[in-house]
Amino acid sequence: MATLFTKIITGKIPGRFVWSDETCVAFLTIDPLTDGHTMVVSREEIEQWTDADPATWSHLQRIAHIIGRAQQAEWEAPRVGMLLEGFEVPHLHVHTWPAYSGADFDPHAVMRDVPDERFEEAAERLRTRLRTDGHAANVPGPGPLPG
Repeated sequence: MATLFTKIITGKIPGRFVWSDETCVAFLTIDPLTDGHTMVVSREEIEQWTDADPATWSHLQRIAHIIGRAQQAEWEAPRVGMLLEGFEVPHLHVHTWPAYSGADFDPHAVMRDVPDERFEEAAERLRTRLRTDGHAANVPGPGPLPG
């Protein structure tokens, strides 16, 4: 059965994509810790990171690093958080977010009821920064992924 993330990747559920390549996609989470909170998700339905082949796992880490650097620059954050847990959705994904203090690591302190306009602004800021950083080929426009 397709996971929630597969449904987002295939366009059955909308997502705010900031990255797309043959191995993974990245999109903003609906329950962000801070503005720009993104998940890097394998296209393949891999239940957990220990099930991933080394090349896929390495690729997700590399893309999380690229996105993390863009988040840090765009939001002028002193740190970037990274989390790998996978209990809510059994599909390999890595969270990254601009972090300003240890309080930004509290998963119980997610922002709720974020207006669509704020999500769109955060997604576009991150897309623009990634393009500026030389990753335009992997940065989709707003809306569903092509194809």
